[in-house]
Amino acid sequence: MGQGNNNNATIIRVDIRVVLDLETRGAQMGLSCINMSLSDFYSSNPSYKTRLVLNVRDSKQDEVAAAAAAALDLIKNKQVQAIIGPEGLVQADFIIDLGNKSHVPIISFSATNPSLRSIRSPYFVRAVQNDSSQVNAISAVIQAFGWKEAVLIYVDNEFGESIIPSLTYALGEVSTRVPYRSIISPSAADDQILEELYKLMTMQTRVFIVHMLTTLGSRLFAKAKAVGMMSEGYVWILTNGITDRLSSVVSSVVTSSMQGVLGIQTYIPNTPNLDNFMFRWKMKFQQDNPSILNPALNIFGYRAYDATRALAMAIEEMGATNFTFQMLNASTNATDLDSIGVSQNGQKLLQELANMTFTGLTGNFKLVNGQLESSVFQIVNINGNAARGVGFWELENGLLRDLHLFNRSNYSTSKSNLRSIIWPGDLTSVPKGWEIPTNGKRLKILVPVKVGFSQFVKVTQDPSTNTSQVTGYCIDIFRAVIEKLPYAVAYDLIPFALPNGTKAGNYNDMIDQVFYQNYDAIVGDTTIIANRSLYVDFTLPYTESGVAMLVPYKDSKSKNAWVFLKPLTWDLWLTTGCFFVFIALVVWILEHQINEDFRGPAAHQVGTSFWFSFSTIVFAQRERVFSNLARFVVIVWVSVVLILTQSYTASLSSLLVVQNLQPTVTNMDWLLKSGEKVGYLDSYFVYGMLKQMKFDDSRLISYQSPEECDALLSNGSTKGGIAAAFDEVPYIKLVLSKYCNKYTMIPTFKTAGFDFVFRKGSPLVPDISQAILNVTEGPKMTEIENAWFPSQTNCPDSTNSISSNRLGLDSFWGLFLIAGVAAVLALLIFMVMFIKRNWHIITSSSGSLWEKTIALGRQFHRRDLNSHTFRKAGFRDRRLVMHISLRRSTSEVP
Repeated sequence: MGQGNNNNATIIRVDIRVVLDLETRGAQMGLSCINMSLSDFYSSNPSYKTRLVLNVRDSKQDEVAAAAAAALDLIKNKQVQAIIGPEGLVQADFIIDLGNKSHVPIISFSATNPSLRSIRSPYFVRAVQNDSSQVNAISAVIQAFGWKEAVLIYVDNEFGESIIPSLTYALGEVSTRVPYRSIISPSAADDQILEELYKLMTMQTRVFIVHMLTTLGSRLFAKAKAVGMMSEGYVWILTNGITDRLSSVVSSVVTSSMQGVLGIQTYIPNTPNLDNFMFRWKMKFQQDNPSILNPALNIFGYRAYDATRALAMAIEEMGATNFTFQMLNASTNATDLDSIGVSQNGQKLLQELANMTFTGLTGNFKLVNGQLESSVFQIVNINGNAARGVGFWELENGLLRDLHLFNRSNYSTSKSNLRSIIWPGDLTSVPKGWEIPTNGKRLKILVPVKVGFSQFVKVTQDPSTNTSQVTGYCIDIFRAVIEKLPYAVAYDLIPFALPNGTKAGNYNDMIDQVFYQNYDAIVGDTTIIANRSLYVDFTLPYTESGVAMLVPYKDSKSKNAWVFLKPLTWDLWLTTGCFFVFIALVVWILEHQINEDFRGPAAHQVGTSFWFSFSTIVFAQRERVFSNLARFVVIVWVSVVLILTQSYTASLSSLLVVQNLQPTVTNMDWLLKSGEKVGYLDSYFVYGMLKQMKFDDSRLISYQSPEECDALLSNGSTKGGIAAAFDEVPYIKLVLSKYCNKYTMIPTFKTAGFDFVFRKGSPLVPDISQAILNVTEGPKMTEIENAWFPSQTNCPDSTNSISSNRLGLDSFWGLFLIAGVAAVLALLIFMVMFIKRNWHIITSSSGSLWEKTIALGRQFHRRDLNSHTFRKAGFRDRRLVMHISLRRSTSEVP
């Protein structure tokens, strides 16, 4: 540290040590940016009282020697106030430990290894993001495209290994499995790289996440291109280990071997200051290094520039401080490490750095917990000789098409938030992320060994060849599904059996075999259960779902005296009766004045009216109606009665048939209370459900075949049999296909049905599920069902054997509305005509309103002699009198 005179002001010179491997292009770039940062900072702030003095030390690729020399020479002898630049893990680890002892801040712009944070050193400042900060961005891209497996390819050193735990965890959070980790030595020969790539080609997974530096990465992609792994169907995703240094990759490698690759890149806003700096740096670097053509500047150069500026600002903020060391007393036999001093200003300098905030070349510079804060990464797609931005990832919002959108929603992993991507093979369609390799292994598929219900799965042993033949309904469906896949799948069906041919365990044991990856899948009558889904993946079901109860029919021929009332509901009976009375009243009003059949004593009139109305049920009315209004009402009402009687007759006939086909048991509660014994197929699933319903073991009887189930139901609970059998719907339907005249099925519980089982995260599951839909919706499914479960034509319809729908008012209210409107309309017309004929009574001046009403009633009670019916009758009477008089006069002539 020294002082000088500048404009009558004291300049405080502060020693800073720079430790870099100057034989590498990246270190040369970093040192150049550090020098430019100090030059720019002090030229724009000439009045500042402090000046950083750089003491550069070339580590010469010897990490331990560089660390020791920097610490012992610079901290002990030079008393530097900060050290910039430890790169590798071993070098940084050693220097950070010395920084702790001497209280000297260690500032790194390139040490991205996440494990350095585990050292918990308060004097280590990382002016760059660590590699683990990008893992959530990678997992968001994986989730956006729905890939369920990804292979990690990384370099076999501390740089490659450090990110793997956090990356694997992030992938697991989005349900993506890592089936394999490909570790490549940094000094691997081309043959070793090819050997690893050929191994990857034999696997199903086609999504590869690459974490290594550009030197090894360039060789990897060149070999991948040579063996055909940069073609259609492959997905390559780069961490920022390569994308942040892409400018240093030979352009011929990028254009020929890396087309279609996705990458996660540290986002750097494009600003005028950045463009100006890049132009000035390139000119300065070429002046200092004329032998280097087309120098490349990457993110670490920007970080070195900003980190140096932050340190210079922090030193200036400390003011005219005495930058000294306190030397420790050491014994004569003490090591050099024990005799180093302690900086008196290290803690204060560290605090100033922590509080430092400014806008640097790469955006906002702010340290959080001793590490540069950053929450944005850019998603890039390599096309041509450069990386093209297709979107962004933010910690708060996930994937974004544009950072400047104002209508941001919650965290998103939708691929629609990314721009179009050109994938390997020059394709725009998203790769599915896996393939069945032509030279890959065959799938090992377990099938259950069943004692009964062999129509579903049947295993036949051939002792002469010691081979097994597997057939059955489930097997035929699986083969039909495999044929629907757009690619070939090689597989072997392996019975889950002991050497003697008997079953080796239950269905849960088979699930365990797949979970422990001893087998790839299970094909058979396997049921989807919630707890099983924790260990394996299920396809969509290919059978009808549910657990049902199988019960015998009972002969219900006992006569019910009131069965004729059941076809109609009470509200329909009541409405019909009211309308019969209403129609009788309307017809009486319309016919009373003109029809002798509706006149006479009151009892006669009431009886005739009701007789006329109710006789329309059988269309037996004898009375004639003369009024056109009455005829209109009767025609409408007869139509309504005709429809009602026909519907009643059909419903009563159906009800009488149904009563002969009633099941012996209709609900679960009765079974639980009755103490009757019940049966179940010998399986853990149905047994567990019955136990949950509080059935005691003493009441449970298992069976293994349709014949055994029939025998138990035929005997009944009193003779050692069962009152009902519980099983899954496919098994119940198989029993019914043989004994449909004896039993009926009553649905009881909802379940997911039969399906195929695969390993957790298997990429085959979505395609198999889609193929199942194609099979079940087509004629192939019916063909398979008819082949294994032939139906009987003489079976009663079980759906009609349990219940019959009664006819209600809601089915006929429209008819009653029409009849009611017709009757009311006829009454209104009659009243208007009647009042018009007797208007003189209403308009007469004498009499009160009550007296006029009584007069109108009397007028209504009288015959309407002006009616054509009475006029016709009077004409007949006069003709008869004249005829009689004529005969009398003729007889009196002598």
